Amino acid sequence: MDQADGTGGDPRSTVPPPPEPASLSPAVIKSHDRGLARRSRLASAGLILVLLGLSGFAVWTSEASGRAAQRLQASSTLAEAYARAAVAVGSEETLETRYRLEPSPEVRAQHLAMSEALVAALGSARRHEAPRERILVDQVLLVNSRYRLAAAELFAAVDRGDEAAANEVERVRGEPTFTFVQETVLREAAFHHEVAQRDLRTLQRLERRARRATPLVFLVGLLLIGTLVSVTGGHRRALEAARTRAVRESLHDALTGLPNRALLADRFGAALRADVRAGTHTGLLLLDLDRFKEVNDTLAHHYGDGLIIEDWQRLGGALRAVDTVARLGGDEFAVLLPGLQHSADATGVAHKLRAALEAPFEIEGITLDVEASIGVVVSGEHGADTATLLQRADVAMYAAKKASQGVCVYDPAADEHSPGKLALLGDLRRALHVGELVLHYQPKINIVTGDIVGVEALVRWEHPRQGLLYPDAFVPLAEHTGLVGPLTNYVLDAALRQARAWSDAGRALAISVNLSARNLLDETLPDQVSVLLQRHGVAPELLDLEVTESAIMTEPVRAQKVLERLATLGIRISIDDFGAGYTSLGQLKTLPVTELKIDRSFVMAMTAHPNDALIVRSVIDLGHNLGLTIVAEGVEDESALTVLANFGCDVAQGYHLSRAITAEALDSWCDRRVVVPHPRAGEVEADRDALTV
Repeated sequence: MDQADGTGGDPRSTVPPPPEPASLSPAVIKSHDRGLARRSRLASAGLILVLLGLSGFAVWTSEASGRAAQRLQASSTLAEAYARAAVAVGSEETLETRYRLEPSPEVRAQHLAMSEALVAALGSARRHEAPRERILVDQVLLVNSRYRLAAAELFAAVDRGDEAAANEVERVRGEPTFTFVQETVLREAAFHHEVAQRDLRTLQRLERRARRATPLVFLVGLLLIGTLVSVTGGHRRALEAARTRAVRESLHDALTGLPNRALLADRFGAALRADVRAGTHTGLLLLDLDRFKEVNDTLAHHYGDGLIIEDWQRLGGALRAVDTVARLGGDEFAVLLPGLQHSADATGVAHKLRAALEAPFEIEGITLDVEASIGVVVSGEHGADTATLLQRADVAMYAAKKASQGVCVYDPAADEHSPGKLALLGDLRRALHVGELVLHYQPKINIVTGDIVGVEALVRWEHPRQGLLYPDAFVPLAEHTGLVGPLTNYVLDAALRQARAWSDAGRALAISVNLSARNLLDETLPDQVSVLLQRHGVAPELLDLEVTESAIMTEPVRAQKVLERLATLGIRISIDDFGAGYTSLGQLKTLPVTELKIDRSFVMAMTAHPNDALIVRSVIDLGHNLGLTIVAEGVEDESALTVLANFGCDVAQGYHLSRAITAEALDSWCDRRVVVPHPRAGEVEADRDALTV
């Protein structure tokens, strides 16, 4: 083989070798470097964009959450300030009414304190940076200063006993300025509460958006740099903490950490919805510490704060895990009791809580004895919504404090501000104009002769929807408002009109009309009665005005002046329910009284209880020694009439003789009467047939 051509060598030499890599030209290398640089720049740009995006996201969420939290804090502060102002305004109204009924330095001092609390609350609202708030608060403060002047004049008029001047001040100056202040603070409180709720929802939406967006940002960041996770995670935790703090501060009390009114309302609503599903009840206890103000005034506010903290700790220790203790402000707590099987369970818990507070409190080495007044309401029995139950629990708590009962369950009859009573009060105003009130008459019989010596006029209301209403359904409402004067005038006018009709028919009967305590404070009453007597042409001796001992004792000096002026007109004055009040013998001797009416409770019990019989006989002897006519109310049977006759009583009145009946029925009753001799004392009447009314 020819070695030269390579045919005689290693046969593997016939397999071609792999090709050598091609040599890269400078242009290719440069292009490759440009690609690497481009990718590096893109990666860097991507990293920067992610970092910028993450940073921007963090800054945005932080700023947005911070602004939302600030707005929430500001709106919550304003809502709280106006809410305190609203409470102060409501208390001013209550104390003004109370002062008119029961004037005292304490009530006036409380009214001044509430007025100062209103100014302080408005001052808190004015410190808000918004020009609108400063302008509005300045306007309210200006109007409130006018109201305070009007209130001072009203109190002065009440102190003078000038009821007409007091009414005029209240109508012309007090009520318009008070209404403006009240409506403004209530409107602003509701408005800022809604703003706070909206700000809270905004903050929650921001948190939800942050929670949803954060994982996506983190996922992209993890593809580029792991360190972004810790940075963003730390920021997210800070945001969550800020949100949690803001939410907690808006829903919890700063001193105790307990739920506030807003969170209580939320839990209350949830409990009421659960009641519908489970058929259970939710109880609400409203608790107010007695003499708490004395602790703050005598010691210092930090003692009061310590008392508040220890107080709620005792409350919490006496409750179930599902119960809620909330602080509504000051020394007022609310206890929510969900899932009750029986409404009586709430009352039992209230007594348990009050017992837990009976032990003395040790605050910084000082022993304090503080009790509590608790109002109780139960869903389904006292209301079905949060607002109604809270309002009625407040009414019950105030009733417990006023009566020193400790625990009081809501009673609609004691709620002067219930919608039903407010509606009835409005109906009463209309009834006085359209003449729906009518008088029934109960005869008064001379025990010895059996003659009818007079009648007592008792007012009834023929209500278009509720039927015939008796005085206890509407007279107390009138006595606590400005309607008692018009109501008394209405009754006097109707009674004297009937007296005139009977006189014209040849049956002259003296008519007794009851006066209230507020009537005796009205120095214009004698003039009004005089005008009515002249209008109807009725002799003054045919009118007998009855007043209770308690009415006289409200303001004895003013009452005696009014009674003396009435007696000067020739009108007979009678003390009603004698023996149940506090009239002293010295006052009885000086009052221009012609008649005593023995309280029915003694008359009805005297045949069964010797002590009551002794009281009746003593009153009869006392009255006769003073030259007074004695009337016994509540004569229910013949045996009582016999006992009274033997005691020498002059006049009897009661169901045994006749119920209160209409004027027409009384005429028929008189026509059917016959007189038969009484077995022991003169003659007494007997009906031919029983009269049922």
